[in-house]
Amino acid sequence: MKNIQPSLFGLKKTNRDFTQTEAWGKNQFNSSFPAALCCFLESKNIQANYLAISKKKFTPSLISIKNVFKISSDDKDTYFAFESQHTPYQKFVVGSLPRTDIVIQRESTGRCLSGFEVKLTALPDNTTCDLDEKSYGSEIVVRPDTIVYLACSIAACLSDSLGDLLPSIKVKDWSDAKFILEQIGPIVDAVESISIALETNQHAFLLQPIWKTIGKSPVLAENCLDMFVWSNAGFSSFISSIASRSADSTGITRQTRTAIWLYKMLSDIKENKKFNHERIIDMLSYNTKNDKAFASAGNVTNKYMACPRLIKPIIKKTEIKDIILGGGQNLLSPERRFDAILFNSPGLFS
Repeated sequence: MKNIQPSLFGLKKTNRDFTQTEAWGKNQFNSSFPAALCCFLESKNIQANYLAISKKKFTPSLISIKNVFKISSDDKDTYFAFESQHTPYQKFVVGSLPRTDIVIQRESTGRCLSGFEVKLTALPDNTTCDLDEKSYGSEIVVRPDTIVYLACSIAACLSDSLGDLLPSIKVKDWSDAKFILEQIGPIVDAVESISIALETNQHAFLLQPIWKTIGKSPVLAENCLDMFVWSNAGFSSFISSIASRSADSTGITRQTRTAIWLYKMLSDIKENKKFNHERIIDMLSYNTKNDKAFASAGNVTNKYMACPRLIKPIIKKTEIKDIILGGGQNLLSPERRFDAILFNSPGLFS
């Protein structure tokens, strides 16, 4: 019998070696498993949930994995580069471009086709676990680097039209909350208008797979896995909708600060063709730590992600053994909830 080695479905060409234990660590698994889930969905001709802009408003719909990746996942030339730079965006930044979770490349040329931030999220979270299933939601925690990539992706999509679409807003001192709040309405409005302007050019930007448990228990639901994909337009629209437009606010929340960061990055691209992401994030902190851009709990994200597949995810727990292959589950380190559930559920793989 042929020796079957640990692997993940569809990830045949990648910069991770899944025969090695270190490739199954908590940080690696949280991006590689979602990539494999995408490949599995495509093999079943199942589209992902798409959180995007349609007819000038935020509208959930569906998108094929081929359109997400910009190449079929089973194409012989598809290469999965994890924790890599989406190099076409380097031209927009001063200094080094941060790495993103997944970059899809053509193996033959090294050309970057798409890049994604990935957020593997639990459903329900602690704000929704006691509610009806239709009200379940997942918390999403966003890094500052995600906003850097969002600004770059918007600039790449809009190209020369960014200058005409983004209004110029004058602020005496961008690091002073008092002066920022005087213009916060127009700043957030500008982010919203850019989201709408992106509609015809938007593309997949952030992968948010969900894994569902039975209430707050550590037991997977029968239908437990699905993929939600945010477009760059959809995600910037989300940011504008959770940010405050009130000039009377006593302070600047993380959500509002994120909208300010995004506007300032785009404004600098408009004026100077590039932006200094480290300086913007450090200088525009408003007395709040920069360890994360923002977090939104499930009771906030539910209305944006609401659809039949949020209630009943498309992939059953019996199918997990078709995604994690060759005994890969035995290499997991049960440090995180999802890892721990798989590690302690040997029956899934029998």
